[in-house]
Amino acid sequence: MVNAPRVVVTGLGATTPLGGDVKTTWDGVLHGRSGVTGLDPEWVSRYDLPVSFACRLAEPAEERLTRSEWKRLDPSGRYALVASREAWADAGRPEVEPERLGVALASGIGGVWTLLEAYDTLRDRGPRRVLPMTVPMLMPNGPAAAVGLEIGARAGVRAPVSACSSGAEAIAMAFDMIRTGKADVVLAGGTEAAIHAVTVAGFAAMQALSRNDAPERASRPYDVDRDGFVMGEGAAVLVLESEEHAKARGVHVYGELAGAGITSDAHHIAAPDPVGAGASRAMRAALADGDLTPRDVVHVNAHATSTPVGDVAEVAAIRAALGDAADGVAVSATKSMTGHLLGAAGALEAVFTVLALEQRVAPPTINLDNKDPEADIDVVGATPRPLGDGDLVGINNSFGFGGHNVALAFRSVA
Repeated sequence: MVNAPRVVVTGLGATTPLGGDVKTTWDGVLHGRSGVTGLDPEWVSRYDLPVSFACRLAEPAEERLTRSEWKRLDPSGRYALVASREAWADAGRPEVEPERLGVALASGIGGVWTLLEAYDTLRDRGPRRVLPMTVPMLMPNGPAAAVGLEIGARAGVRAPVSACSSGAEAIAMAFDMIRTGKADVVLAGGTEAAIHAVTVAGFAAMQALSRNDAPERASRPYDVDRDGFVMGEGAAVLVLESEEHAKARGVHVYGELAGAGITSDAHHIAAPDPVGAGASRAMRAALADGDLTPRDVVHVNAHATSTPVGDVAEVAAIRAALGDAADGVAVSATKSMTGHLLGAAGALEAVFTVLALEQRVAPPTINLDNKDPEADIDVVGATPRPLGDGDLVGINNSFGFGGHNVALAFRSVA
């Protein structure tokens, strides 16, 4: 885009299965900790669920919210507010005209807890006992709206829904809001709170979830014994800002969002294109958008959910997008530790990509005991890997049911 402003990252926030903030979460990633815990045994036995573990939040959100906020928000909204407050404070609470301030915050599933609890209330106690805030709480745009109200954003509050690529697509949307001159600052990211009996049963019926007998070892991207993903929950938010605006306030800059690519497969509602054609086009588009080449890339935070088909399709996509340059790229699969945060995954992994470039270290991939021969890329093993000096570029991949593909290209700053 000619004469478009550069977009930089000035704030980070998260609440995840590894910690209640970015610092604790990132420390957990670098130390290769698993966020897997057991689900409530009563809950599992009541519904006879075939899967009894997931990656739940490490720190309950109620500890960060008032009683009123807790009652008026779906869990997905609560997580979004916690992560957004951390990111906003980390960015120095920028003073910006409301008409130049935006929000792009996504959820892949939305307020599933609110919806299903409201149905139980309607069935068991009648319509007069259904809460007046039910609809605002269950709306997929509810978390974005809550954050927009909190900071007074008037440049636009947006909430894309594209399954497991939703958080990354929200970041791409925020990127465009700044580059097209519609905003100077945008809070962007994703949130998800969908670990419910219905979703566990549904994903299990698709044979998408791991049923490993050792839960902490269940999420194992690229391993020959991978058998599905582990559900996760949480939220992650980045403060994106025009470089000019950030320089004017003298704020710390973590890195630059240089480019974004969005494509679709038109292949299958749930299965990825086996040769990764759409995913590779998204990666190439992100590089072209940032005036970058495959040789510039040193790191990829892969979507890598630990599904038999999805992991190798992404390998094919990385190979197709980067060509021979793929041999020198350190690939990390952080879902091995956090589980799959669905609509929040891309946002959390964008945070990891930014920190990897800033701190010049690629996160590990745990549980990779016997690498699949079809995973013909350089996957970072159990130990973090230094990324070297100079100008570093990293790609964050996010793919979702429906054939959605989003790639974000980040660049380090001096």
